[in-house]
Amino acid sequence: MNPKADQAVRPQRNIALTSVEQWEDGKSTHVQDYLAVEEPLEIRVGETPVSVTMRTPGHDLELAAGFLFTEGIISSRDQLKSVEPVVSATAGNTVSARLVGEENVSRELQRNFFAASSCGICGKASIESVRVRGIRPPNASFRIKPNLLCQLPDKLRESQAVFGRTGGLHAAAAFTSSGELLALREDIGRHNAVDKVVGWALENDLLPLSDCALMVSGRGGFEIIQKALVAGIPLLASVSAPSSLAVQMARELGMTLVGFLRGKRFVIYSGAERISQS
Repeated sequence: MNPKADQAVRPQRNIALTSVEQWEDGKSTHVQDYLAVEEPLEIRVGETPVSVTMRTPGHDLELAAGFLFTEGIISSRDQLKSVEPVVSATAGNTVSARLVGEENVSRELQRNFFAASSCGICGKASIESVRVRGIRPPNASFRIKPNLLCQLPDKLRESQAVFGRTGGLHAAAAFTSSGELLALREDIGRHNAVDKVVGWALENDLLPLSDCALMVSGRGGFEIIQKALVAGIPLLASVSAPSSLAVQMARELGMTLVGFLRGKRFVIYSGAERISQS
């Protein structure tokens, strides 16, 4: 994967400007407002379309690589020959990956992957499908102190450049056990933000992220937990609530799951042993 090509997918337009009417204290005025850009991205393996996801432009090649990894289409960096923009695509909203054994992969891709808030199948089948892929329980020795965990939301927000101007983006960020920010990505979709972080790790040969905590804005849903587990992340924290299926998966596969991480309070749904006072 060519990091420089990530900037060549399209001019990086992740913020749009629009005219709005603002009401405040009994007065109405016309002002300019910033919006987070949302556009479709088509991900292909060779010439075979695999996914169309609504995303915020930026780090598109990381998004594609992370998606291919977290969805089990590839299982290592060595399988990814390249991922590049399709220059003839309208507005540059298409990227294509070249894989080792690509012809076999393409034959197996009989279904398209569409980003959704619900997996559409029962919880037992969902979790079993992850087990079948050979995903191992994440690093049991990872530890983080509660006071450091409580600092992550502020660090996440401070580094959200686009959110600061639009208020309309999710973010995912990888932190060390000492609270050092390793990578942060923003997107209109929280699952895309996670895939961008995983794609960054894949590009830099850092997978599995076995010594990292992943902090996400919004809620911790099943899809987020699944992607984090595929990347080997031992702890996932969110500022909002997890879903029931997310909690079930975290408990069964040995991930630490934290929700409602705000101020000096959080709730541990699974894996309390990784959050250590000592």
